[in-house]
Amino acid sequence: MDVVVVGGGPAGRALARACAARGLGTAVVDPNPGRRWRATYAAWVDELPADAPVAFSTSKARAVTTAEHVITRAYAVLDNERLWRLPDEVRVAAGRVVGRTATSVTLADGRVLTGRVVDASGAVGGRAAQTAVGVVVPAESARPFVGADEALIMDWRKPPAATTSDPTFLYAIPVSADEVLLEETSLARRPGLPLRELRLRLHARLAVHGIAVPEAEERVRIPLDGRPRDGAFGAAAGWVHPATGYSVAAALRRAPVVADAIMNGRGVRRSAAERAVRVLRSRGLEALLALRPDEVPEFFNGFFQLSDSLQRDYLGGHDDLRGTVRAMLRLFGSASWAMRGRLVFPVQSTKSVRTPG
Repeated sequence: MDVVVVGGGPAGRALARACAARGLGTAVVDPNPGRRWRATYAAWVDELPADAPVAFSTSKARAVTTAEHVITRAYAVLDNERLWRLPDEVRVAAGRVVGRTATSVTLADGRVLTGRVVDASGAVGGRAAQTAVGVVVPAESARPFVGADEALIMDWRKPPAATTSDPTFLYAIPVSADEVLLEETSLARRPGLPLRELRLRLHARLAVHGIAVPEAEERVRIPLDGRPRDGAFGAAAGWVHPATGYSVAAALRRAPVVADAIMNGRGVRRSAAERAVRVLRSRGLEALLALRPDEVPEFFNGFFQLSDSLQRDYLGGHDDLRGTVRAMLRLFGSASWAMRGRLVFPVQSTKSVRTPG
């Protein structure tokens, strides 16, 4: 093998496809290669590569903070089956890695695979997490929350029931022409908000509109402050945006670039600009975690009043240091003096708050 990708999630499989397309002998190590993903992966269309496997998309989005904002950006749900599929020439090794070097991995059953090893096994470590509980309902049932041809990125209005003061929002996105995912989301809290609290809030929102709760449930937990590993790919490399939890679009976009580097014998390392952007975003995460619950919707109201280009700079560019600084400074300038103090000197209570998406 030329390349051994450790991890069979969306990032690992995207890299394996890109490597195979360049004629590299490629293997993927996946502890459960036959398992299909139940998570819903979505992204802004303008952050996806042209060949991204889109299952469904809307032409616009909406956010509700202390005011309502229409976002003129298309939003897409990805096709899990096509994300999962690999070309025949990629070897899939079912197993658990118990040892690795830069050029080999050892599996629990004693097998050894050799080749350039890339870690795409996901984020580990850290205590801050995005958590969510969601259900898929008929599109007509979801009309009280989201209209036709739109995605509700966040609705910060308080749910009818809650047992804690932690702020959460409703995320509502069409996953097909006939169905909508409704998800109660805590995008950042340390530790992650328990799923039972999210479930309580979601069910309360549905009950107000007489929507029956389906049996099937989507559960989300995404580590946000894990330590990036050098030479890794996807969430393992620290690509999870600490203010949104998004990373799949970045992996799809960067898979060809990394595959080219591997083919040409170059190292897969983070640039100085990328490291600096991550430091700034991590600082932003800590500041947001320090906000009072009632300040979080106000903060996002300021964010969605930024220009489209500044929003893109902060949410998208992993190595755009200038754009990230510009967006953060503009957002800081729009905050109240009290909020500025917490943003500059973030001190979290023992019961951590949460953040954005």
